[in-house]
Amino acid sequence: MKFSCEKYLLQQACSVASRATASKSTIPALEGLLLEADLSLRVTGYDLRKGIYTRVEADVAERGSIVVGARFLGEMLRRLPDGIVSLSADENMNVTVKCGRSEFNFIGINPADFPEMPHVDGVNNITVPQNILRSMINQTIFAVATNDARPIYTGTLFEISEDMLTLVSVDGYRLAKRTEKIEKGHMEDCSFVVPGSALSDIERICSDEEGEVSIAVGSKHILFTIGDTVVVSRRLEGEFLNYRKSIPESFRFTVKVEKSEFMSSIDRVALIISEKNSSPVRLTFEDDHIRCLCTTPIGKAEDICSCEGSGDRLEIGFNDRYLMDALKAAAADKLQLCLNSASSPCIVRAEDGGDSFTYMILPVRLRAGD
Repeated sequence: MKFSCEKYLLQQACSVASRATASKSTIPALEGLLLEADLSLRVTGYDLRKGIYTRVEADVAERGSIVVGARFLGEMLRRLPDGIVSLSADENMNVTVKCGRSEFNFIGINPADFPEMPHVDGVNNITVPQNILRSMINQTIFAVATNDARPIYTGTLFEISEDMLTLVSVDGYRLAKRTEKIEKGHMEDCSFVVPGSALSDIERICSDEEGEVSIAVGSKHILFTIGDTVVVSRRLEGEFLNYRKSIPESFRFTVKVEKSEFMSSIDRVALIISEKNSSPVRLTFEDDHIRCLCTTPIGKAEDICSCEGSGDRLEIGFNDRYLMDALKAAAADKLQLCLNSASSPCIVRAEDGGDSFTYMILPVRLRAGD
């Protein structure tokens, strides 16, 4: 095989596809990128759980394929001068890369060792604007579980019902839900769970500019097409939380806060919290203000945040990071905090009560010294 293309384009393609390569594997090909030269150049990374391939314009002199170590190729391209990169590989896997006055010669990996990507039938499919999907992922992925105690919670639930798409993430301590109307698509009502690692890559690949993401759902895999890039991910199997039953429908207290002011208050009192000195943030909902207090062996920090409404001096504690994550993700300047008791969850939503986003944070049991 032999092709040449702009270094920048090749570098970008390799960077995207490398997100799906294995960091360490007993199969060397899984740590590499499959380069396939045909009418254009296709660059593929696949770790048996997730695959990413993207196409780039190239001048193909001789068709063929080769696998090159992803880390080595990425570092090589980074060090090469700007300009046209030419790559050739012979039948003995000898690879030559040239750019300007620079030249590399090394042994590649037989493309026959690269596993075949799964086929997605894609009977059901919807189309979502890139900026919308990127926003939905960004506003829910923080609540994905980071441990494997419940594997199903290491992903985000995608739920399609009529013309609405809902994303839900939960980790046992908090829940994040985001809903958006779907303008295009031919998908029957269904639900599936996408691994958080795949969604992180999709979020980075999506842009804020015009463009759409096509989502095709198969029996075991999901395929996301984003421009010239395709992400294939396995579906997570298991029983996901019934989030509708988990979110309270009625509340004793509802107060309204300015998002920026409330975040600033939490941020200030959380300054004395560290890994060695952890403690919940104690919130007391009084008339027209919220008293924020935190006490650790370092000392005590207190702040006042104004609000609309009263919580009848309800006192409730929260993990500061969980609370801040929800506030940062909330896409509104003014928020509702909905509460029932010191042992029931707090619901964060838009001031107007709309359901485009909903965050639920479980409280921390307060002790006398907290």
